[in-house]
Amino acid sequence: QVQLVESGGGLVQPGGSLRLSCAASGFTLSMRSMSWYRQAPGKERELVASISSTGSSTYADSVKGRFTISRDNVKNTMSLQMNSLKPEDTAMYYCHTNRGWDNYWGQGTQVTVSS
Repeated sequence: QVQLVESGGGLVQPGGSLRLSCAASGFTLSMRSMSWYRQAPGKERELVASISSTGSSTYADSVKGRFTISRDNVKNTMSLQMNSLKPEDTAMYYCHTNRGWDNYWGQGTQVTVSS
């Protein structure tokens, strides 16, 4: 079965860095488009970054220049390197992919940016 498991979240001070990971099982990650979403309390879930099967990436305007999405085809994982973190980056971060009309989500990992 398809499973996505996030890790790497935690508490960090403004200006700090974190690296999130998404471990995939049940499918070959490199063959799919993968995305990171986040949801803060009282706000709707938003798309943060995506990477296509060819390796091209896109980012939300709010994280451009600070976040980098990547994948490791050997380990079948996807990562999100987050630098220069701001308090407004505080949210639950989710790994996502889809196959046909089926959507798959991870459990989420909490990122808290606070001084």
